[in-house]
Amino acid sequence: MPIVKNVSRAVSQLLQNSGCGCGISIVPVRCIGVSPRQVASDASFHSVSFSESDHPRVLITGGLGQLGVGLAKLLRKHFGKNNVILSDIRKPADNVFYSGPFIYADILDYKNLREIVVNNRITWLFHYSALLSAVGEANVPLARAVNITGLHNVLDIAAEHNLRLFVPSTIGAFGPTSPRDPTPDLCIQRPRTIYGVSKVHAELMGEYYHYRYGLDFRCLRYPGIISADSQPGGGTTDYAVQIFHDAIKTGKFQCNLKPDTRLPMMYIDDCLKATLEVMEAPAEALSMRTYNISAMSFTPEELAQEVQKHVPELQVTYNVDKVRQAIADSWPMNFDDRNARRDWGWKHDYDLPELVTTMFSFLGSDSRIAQAN
Repeated sequence: MPIVKNVSRAVSQLLQNSGCGCGISIVPVRCIGVSPRQVASDASFHSVSFSESDHPRVLITGGLGQLGVGLAKLLRKHFGKNNVILSDIRKPADNVFYSGPFIYADILDYKNLREIVVNNRITWLFHYSALLSAVGEANVPLARAVNITGLHNVLDIAAEHNLRLFVPSTIGAFGPTSPRDPTPDLCIQRPRTIYGVSKVHAELMGEYYHYRYGLDFRCLRYPGIISADSQPGGGTTDYAVQIFHDAIKTGKFQCNLKPDTRLPMMYIDDCLKATLEVMEAPAEALSMRTYNISAMSFTPEELAQEVQKHVPELQVTYNVDKVRQAIADSWPMNFDDRNARRDWGWKHDYDLPELVTTMFSFLGSDSRIAQAN
């Protein structure tokens, strides 16, 4: 700290004593004055040239959730194994831990998170830490802390260190007064869950930081995401994952939504592809900071019929959960994603038949079907 003060005093005196009109050229190592949060006077920065590699240095927070592990795998293929750091507050499975760099990171610990960004020379940050809809309603104070306070920490650090920041949003960012079929990028948003409220907050704060501090903020509103690599995590759309596990294990599935509840959905490979594409898109191509993306839209009944083409003996019953049903009834039935398709060329690969076939191929249903036959 005394060294910093002495250097500052010396520079000040040098400028004051300069007699010529041209002044003295002082080149700063990094501009750190754009963040609304003050940088500690004893902060230690490493001056490193990013010309050492053309690839970004990536940090993924909340990386052990449904999307983080898959995103890390995709990004490591593109940018190199050691350029992508997965982080979470949970202990990773062995296959995740040994697949590439992993680090403990608590988004509520601002100092620790900032230290990770500085020490690892992070340039891209994917912020996936969040409590989902149903889980968030069961613990609102925790959802508020993780989804909102954690976001503020990430925004400040990203602005301070000139990061390109991605924060996912969701169909839950809309409410019962939003147009539902289709739902455009810009419309009324009045969600009735803490999860949805926190995502609207993230969209608006990210856009504000972009215009106020020049933060390169990018956001996609995800539909329901279906993946074979993870178990359902408490979301309202997780029935569309559970049905595959139950079809294989027991041949019986009980859905907690009404059979005619239509929601936009997407296979995880399409979701991860869209995430990488929007992050790589030239800034001048983006007409907005938050985009809808979509691939398909179906009901539990339509999904069950497609699943039964692979597992004919599957028995489907309905036991509607009032909380999840109320949430689903306030969400879009179809996403209008024309802006994403126009601005940066978004195009999905998986429709419902391809989705179901792919899920069963990954979950190993062939043996079960053979036994049933």
